[in-house]
Amino acid sequence: MRRFVTLAVLFLFTIPFGISISGCSKGGTKTVFCGGGDTGPIVGQVNTITLLPRIFGISLNQGQIGQVSSPQATDCNGTAVTVSAYTYGVFDATGHQSNALLQIADVVPSGVNAGKLCAGNWNRNTGGGIPDYTTCNVTGQSGEVYVVASGGGANSNPLPIFIHPKVTSVTLGNPTTACAATDSAVEAADQSSNCCQLSKQATVTAAPYDGTSCISQTQSRQLVGRAYDTNGNNITCQVGHLNFAAQTTSLVTIDENGVATAQQPGSTVISADLTQAGSSAGFFSTCAPVSIALNVPSTSGNVTSAVVNQNTPQPLTAIAKDQNGTTLTGLTLNFVSTTPITIPVASTGTITPVFPGAASITALCQPPTCNPSPQNAIGLFGNGKPVASNPVAVTTPGTNSTLLWIGSTQSRYILPVDFTNPTLGAPVRLPFAPNSMVISNDGSSIYMGTPTELMIFNATTNSLSREDPSVAGQALAVSPDGSTLIVSDPRKQLIYLYSTAAPTSTTGTTTTTATSNYGGVATHAEFTQDNQTVYITLGTPDPTDPTNPDKITPSNQLLVHSTFTGWSQITLPAPASDVAITVPSVGAYLAGSPTTGRSYCASTTVTGTGAAQVVSGNAYYPLADSITAPTDRLAATNDGLHILGATIANGGNLTDVAFKPGGLPINACPLTIDPTYFEANRNAPNTVPLGVTADQITGVIPASNSSLAFVTYTGTTGNGSLPAYTPASGAITQVSLTGATAPVAGTISSDDLTLYVGTSGDNKVHLINTQTLTDTPAQAITPNLPLYINLTDSPSTIVTPNLVVQHPRKATS
Repeated sequence: MRRFVTLAVLFLFTIPFGISISGCSKGGTKTVFCGGGDTGPIVGQVNTITLLPRIFGISLNQGQIGQVSSPQATDCNGTAVTVSAYTYGVFDATGHQSNALLQIADVVPSGVNAGKLCAGNWNRNTGGGIPDYTTCNVTGQSGEVYVVASGGGANSNPLPIFIHPKVTSVTLGNPTTACAATDSAVEAADQSSNCCQLSKQATVTAAPYDGTSCISQTQSRQLVGRAYDTNGNNITCQVGHLNFAAQTTSLVTIDENGVATAQQPGSTVISADLTQAGSSAGFFSTCAPVSIALNVPSTSGNVTSAVVNQNTPQPLTAIAKDQNGTTLTGLTLNFVSTTPITIPVASTGTITPVFPGAASITALCQPPTCNPSPQNAIGLFGNGKPVASNPVAVTTPGTNSTLLWIGSTQSRYILPVDFTNPTLGAPVRLPFAPNSMVISNDGSSIYMGTPTELMIFNATTNSLSREDPSVAGQALAVSPDGSTLIVSDPRKQLIYLYSTAAPTSTTGTTTTTATSNYGGVATHAEFTQDNQTVYITLGTPDPTDPTNPDKITPSNQLLVHSTFTGWSQITLPAPASDVAITVPSVGAYLAGSPTTGRSYCASTTVTGTGAAQVVSGNAYYPLADSITAPTDRLAATNDGLHILGATIANGGNLTDVAFKPGGLPINACPLTIDPTYFEANRNAPNTVPLGVTADQITGVIPASNSSLAFVTYTGTTGNGSLPAYTPASGAITQVSLTGATAPVAGTISSDDLTLYVGTSGDNKVHLINTQTLTDTPAQAITPNLPLYINLTDSPSTIVTPNLVVQHPRKATS
């Protein structure tokens, strides 16, 4: 290219003038020449002066003030030497100076501001006390000049200075014609082709990036850009070298020549540094994974289930591939367990069972830690969307003892039960009667909501550890990592993301995030296994009972909070009374009529074609399934094959939404989601009669090994039967509860061997053998929880234990 041919001419002016012809210096100090001879350049004298960036130069808008970088002076050995002062001058491509050049660009030749640039010309001899070189006069001239610094008897390399109209935008774009980097005619005649931009690169080693698709990991593309002035004119050939930078450097690396190499999956904004300022130029996309295969290492091929003994590490392998079949490395995957109490999984993908039980392990590539994207580009080329692996089923054989806590919404006492202690302990008195109770996965804390305050119970010492009157209402769900609690205050109609961390001071409270602009009260909530997202069903206070704000009617509003996208409110086709997260957590099902599924894949609308594609909108958590069978309460099995729902409608039924072998769709999210997204992966739902008379369904409780599920309910006309559903057979077995009216609440031991169910009628907790589906009345626990009414305990009246939580304890022998 012509400008670089003239650089060779200018280099002729850089021969140092300080070459000595004497072998001795004054004072008798011997002069040392480079190369050890008797003549030539002298060690310690200036030999070379370098101005940077020596090839790419400096680009300035007309009238803009800039600064030449500090020169770097070295002697003939490349050792840095000091120059007391430099003098600067402006030259053309042939090494000549003229007044015409100073109309394009000017430089302060010497003094404290030496090297200061003006894209025009500096004021000189203006009088009136105005110092020289303080005003940059706009001339409206564009062109290319060269600045040379002189000092210590040497001249620097010529530094290109590009002066042009004001750049208002830079966009990434693919050259529209074939470019010859040395073809000056193309540079002058076809700016839209970006050939002149490519020719400014020192080397062109990769195909241009056209912005129409993603680039696979480790692949490289040449970035080229178009620069436009305030009138929208393409002035690419008048500007200097574009320095590109990625906003998220982990996704792509870009060298000084604009060669971008794809790194981790995701999309990032690319900025172009021009005229000493940054400008957003476009996006770069590294291909997202379209599949993640999670397996137990084995010589027999892909193994997706394993029996792992307690305290035995078992690594898992995850192989992710993109749309081009490239195997991706270095991904930040989030490994999650459906039962982190029993079978936790490390961030490396190694599981080490702590207790007997069962779990499904899943690997997730999920923004913002994996495959991120700017908000306005979510969905483009698959970036910004999550990808889940297949679940790996893990079973740990054995038995364990259980720690059980029994409470009631009508009593301010809670009874701890340690099955390793043959003597039943005494109930612990609380400040208020709880209206809800949830336990953290680590078993350390029990959170109880009340209309007055939140009570935090230490499950290790069996004592109240903290009261927080700043947050009142119902405690609905605690995140798997125990860091966040969902609390709903129906009186204030506030929903809290409550941080469970202890206050930083004795008088402070924990950090909370409350939302009140969604016009409802939270009724049920469930977190995804990775702690990233919580789904919350909403309701409204019952207008028929205005004196009871805790009486809530389900509404057709769903509230979702994601750490990546924040809050989303979705209007449902019908009111929803409960939520169940799928396994893996690719979506959620909502109880109602109809029962519906929502996908975690956003439904993306893309407009434009080719490099002009833009995301015009995303519908978050779109409808992905609809089932006519009504449900009141829902639960998902750990194997990812069943969504189980129960209802009192139509005489009482249980509906099994059973997925086909292979389970839910887990590959990369499609661009758009329709209501058949889940339907294509499941069989027709199986609906069977519950076989009991119920007033309200209070829960569906599946075992962690997915072999069984129980339905609890309330009702004064109950026949003392507990429905137990077996997914394998699709049938319900009735478990007879001796002396009881109805099973109102329950929890299953972590080893899946015992169901602890609180019952009305006898106000006990029955222990159900899940292997034989039998009740042993002699083992039933009588908690004797006294009624709390009118701010007074009534020991003569014993209430139904309808709050039950458990945590495993290693058996002692």
